[in-house]
Amino acid sequence: MLAGIAAVAAGAGLLGGSEFVQPRRIGTADVARLNAVLELYRSVDRECGGGLLYREVARFAESVYRMLDWSHTAGLTPPLVAAVAAARQLAGWTALDAGRHDDAQRHFVAGERAALTSGNVPLVAMIRYAQAKQLQHLRHNRDALATLQLTHAQLGPQATPAAKALLWGAEAASVAALGDHRTALKTLGKASDQFVRFDKEREPSWMGFYDRGELFAQYGRVYRDMARRDSRHAAEAVRWGRESIAAFGAGNVRSTVLNEIGLCSALFLADEPEQALAVGTRVLKMAEAMSSKRVIDRVVNLRRDLTRHRPLPEVAAFESALNARAAMAA
Repeated sequence: MLAGIAAVAAGAGLLGGSEFVQPRRIGTADVARLNAVLELYRSVDRECGGGLLYREVARFAESVYRMLDWSHTAGLTPPLVAAVAAARQLAGWTALDAGRHDDAQRHFVAGERAALTSGNVPLVAMIRYAQAKQLQHLRHNRDALATLQLTHAQLGPQATPAAKALLWGAEAASVAALGDHRTALKTLGKASDQFVRFDKEREPSWMGFYDRGELFAQYGRVYRDMARRDSRHAAEAVRWGRESIAAFGAGNVRSTVLNEIGLCSALFLADEPEQALAVGTRVLKMAEAMSSKRVIDRVVNLRRDLTRHRPLPEVAAFESALNARAAMAA
């Protein structure tokens, strides 16, 4: 599959036999082909995980980055820069999913620089959202929150409903992780208010991934954090976990798996160990088919929410399986 996408990119003159592509004059068809190849890579990423393709996407993104210096009309500059910046953002995203955090940050910075140069503030916001997601994964929630709040402030009148919902949803997750649950719920409410105003036809193409499942996933994340401090919130964590899974499309395999993991945690927190084990066993099998270090990290982190049920032999055996998975990933 990846060889086929690379062949399409090479045939379109976007990727040479080596890392370098011969400079030439660029037209609108070239930008359209660039975006089409990016969408192919995105679909593989959602279905299989970034570990499978981050090297390939990085090579593609670095190759097309050089197109910024090629000859083209002034009117083509904005869409070209946006496409090239989106390529670096995708390279960073797949590297993050593969656990290559230094590479991810390098691509995010390059993409942000290109987007800033073009004055494309919404695309800058999308790249910073990805940076915040990396910071959240590494549990640097204060830095993630600062990144999201700054981005939201800088968007100003260019903020679309989807961008507002996306940023506020992510912001709520960091706020909850830092212990301010009242503000987290208020922020989720603002994200939901914007989501109902969301019209895909009026949003940039790179916002195509954002849907109801992504919004519900943030609700699940916030309520899981709340349930870790007060078990009365666990039922809501379970509900939102199930809602998010049901909302994801069939092609969005990784997000489904990530939220299955969240549901497993929520069920442990809700004192439903039998249901949690049923979901957890399924998750372990699903994770084996994904090339996502991020998924594996989340699976291993299930250990923090099963503590109360460790005396049960089945839970102890499940924890042993998680320990073995952690040792393999180390």
